[in-house]
Amino acid sequence: MCTVIVRTGEPLTLLGVRDEFADRPWEGPGEHWPDYPGVVGGRDLKAGGTWLAVLPSAGRAAALLNGRGRAADERTKVSRGELPLRAVVAGALPEVDLTRYDPFHLVLAEGAGARLWSWDGLHLTASPVPEGTSVIVNGGLGADSRNLAPLFDAATDWHELVGRATVRHDLPDGRRHASLSATLLTLGGERVGYDFSDLTSWNAVAVPRVDRGVSRDG
Repeated sequence: MCTVIVRTGEPLTLLGVRDEFADRPWEGPGEHWPDYPGVVGGRDLKAGGTWLAVLPSAGRAAALLNGRGRAADERTKVSRGELPLRAVVAGALPEVDLTRYDPFHLVLAEGAGARLWSWDGLHLTASPVPEGTSVIVNGGLGADSRNLAPLFDAATDWHELVGRATVRHDLPDGRRHASLSATLLTLGGERVGYDFSDLTSWNAVAVPRVDRGVSRDG
């Protein structure tokens, strides 16, 4: 279960915790995609996309979570990992054939607020993320079974709380599904704060200043 926690306002704070099979290869944040210049994020080395993309020049971020519902046809399915890349550039859910994607939740944060799109394989819903602190998991907004929202809402430093949002499951077949990394962003003002952790230590990611002249479509 991946987790995205958003606290709206100035600055907006977004924490993304990525859960995945431990043996799935990935690499940390960088400008990995020539087709998306200026976009920074960790890269999934199996499918090539990302779970969280940041366009620092626009002060914008997009985070992806797997959803629940009807899976896409295996013959035409494409990776959901391209959606954050396209969304963070466009400033909206990209115009795509959704039937080619497995269910997902996509959070787009910019300025003091965020929007959420949820696709269950049949229906798409869109709504603003409520003011205050919200938790989005694979079950969607409002499925905060661990009661994380009040905990994070009361905290001033989210670095210290990341362990409360992580998971680990050892499966019968010997594989491990666990939290592998965390990204903590602050959006607002002239800079994007970008901290990344492999869950052993935190490191600041250097990104350029926000360019207020960047258009909404990049």
